[in-house]
Amino acid sequence: MPPFTDDELKAKVQDGYIVESVEEMTEGYRKALAVQLTVQADTELMSAPAYWMAARHAPSTNTQVSAHAIIQDELAHANIAYRLLEDLGVSKERLVYGREPHEFKHPYGFDQPLDNWAELVVANGFFDRAGITLLSDVYNNTSYGPLKRALVKVDMEETFHLRHGEVWMRRLAKSGGDARALLQRAVDWMFPMTLEWFGLPDDMKRHSGQLDYKLKGLTNDQLRQVWMQSTVPLCESLELDVPAHWDEENQEFVLDYPFPCEYDAEDKIWDFAGGEITWDQVFTRWKARGPMNERYVESVRRSRFSVEKWLDSSQAA
Repeated sequence: MPPFTDDELKAKVQDGYIVESVEEMTEGYRKALAVQLTVQADTELMSAPAYWMAARHAPSTNTQVSAHAIIQDELAHANIAYRLLEDLGVSKERLVYGREPHEFKHPYGFDQPLDNWAELVVANGFFDRAGITLLSDVYNNTSYGPLKRALVKVDMEETFHLRHGEVWMRRLAKSGGDARALLQRAVDWMFPMTLEWFGLPDDMKRHSGQLDYKLKGLTNDQLRQVWMQSTVPLCESLELDVPAHWDEENQEFVLDYPFPCEYDAEDKIWDFAGGEITWDQVFTRWKARGPMNERYVESVRRSRFSVEKWLDSSQAA
C-alpha cells in the first residue's frame, strides 16, 4: 500500500519530492514511469543496429572505431533503462526477447536504413541531439531519484555522440561536391523525421501523466523548440537548407512545411506538396513500423539464440 494517494503524490513531486523506491509509488506513477523508461530503453537499443550497419561505410579504421564506441555506449544506455524497469517489476528478458518487432516503442526514425556515412553522422547530429534534448529535460526535472543519477553518465556520452556528428557534418559540408550533396540529402529527410519524434502538438495532447508526476518538465512543443534552437543555427552555419526559420515577432522557430505530412519510406521523401495530414495518420504509419524494424530487432537477438543453440547441442551430446 503506497503511503500517498495519487493526488497527494502528484502534489508532493510538484513541490520537489523525490521518489526513491517502488513502495512510494502509486500505480499511476509506476505505469507512467514504466512507459517512459520503455521508450528510452527501446530507443537506445534500436539505435545500435541502425548505427552498426551504417558504420560499415566509415571512411577509415579510426572513424569506424569511433562509430563502434558510440554503438557500445547506446547498448549500455539501453541496459541502464531496462535495469531500472526491472526494479518496477518489468521483465528485461520479455522486453528484449519476448515482444514482436512492431511492439517496440522506439521512434519511427530508428526503423529507417542509414545508407551511407553522411546519414550516420546526421543521425548523430539530429537523432542524438533529440535524445539529449529529451533526457536533459528528464535529468533536470524528474521526480525519480534512481533515473536522475543514472542519466549523469548517459548525458555525458550522448554529448560525445553529438560532437561526433557535428564535426563530421562540418567536414562533409566543407568538402563540397558529392559529400555535400549526400549531407543535404540526409538533412532533408532527417530534419522533419526528428521533429515528428517529439510527438503530438501540445493543443492535441491526450494526457499529461509524465508532467503531472514530474517525470519530465517540458511539453512536446517546448522540446521541439529546444531542439531547433541548436539544430537550425548549426545547419545555417553550414549553408544547409532546412525547412524552418526564426520568427522574430513571436520569438520562436516556425516550420516552413505542413506539419505533419506524408512520408515515403522507400524513397525517404516528405510530401510537402501534399499538405497537412492528421496525427491519426501519423500514428497509423508509426504502428506499421518502418522498413528496417524486423531486421534491426532480429539483429539484436541473433547472437543470443545462436549461443543458446550451441549450448543445447553440447548438453545433448
